[in-house]
Amino acid sequence: MLEVYIDGASAGNPGPSGIGIFIKGEGQHIKISEFIGETNNHVAEFIALIRALEEVKKIGSSLISMRSDSKIVVASIEKQYVKNEEYKPYLEQALQIIETMELFFIKWIPDSQNKAADALAREAIFKGK
Repeated sequence: MLEVYIDGASAGNPGPSGIGIFIKGEGQHIKISEFIGETNNHVAEFIALIRALEEVKKIGSSLISMRSDSKIVVASIEKQYVKNEEYKPYLEQALQIIETMELFFIKWIPDSQNKAADALAREAIFKGK
C-alpha cells in the first residue's frame, strides 16, 4: 500500500500557489514540488489531490492511503459532493481516477502531521516567484 501525503499552498488568496506530494511505500519514496500559477488555497489542495492520483496511477498501485490537512478536500471525497461550483470539476476528475483503484482511503490529518507535503508546496511557491 502506498501512503500519499498532499498539500496545496498559496501566498495570498488568490496568489502564487504550489503543490506538495510525498509518496512512500512499496519501495517508493517520491517527492513532488510544483508551481501551479495563481489560484486560491482550496483549488491548490484539489490540484494536489489530482496530481497525486495521477502519479499513483503511473506507479501502478491500486492500494492507496492518502492524507491531507484540507478538510474541504477530504470531506468532498468522502461525500462525493462539494457545494462550491468552482471545485466541482476538480472533485469529478478526482473521483473518476479513484473509481479505477482497487482500494482508496483518504484521511484528514492536522498540519503538524503533514510537514513534508507542506514544505514541498511552499518550496514550489518560492521556485515559481
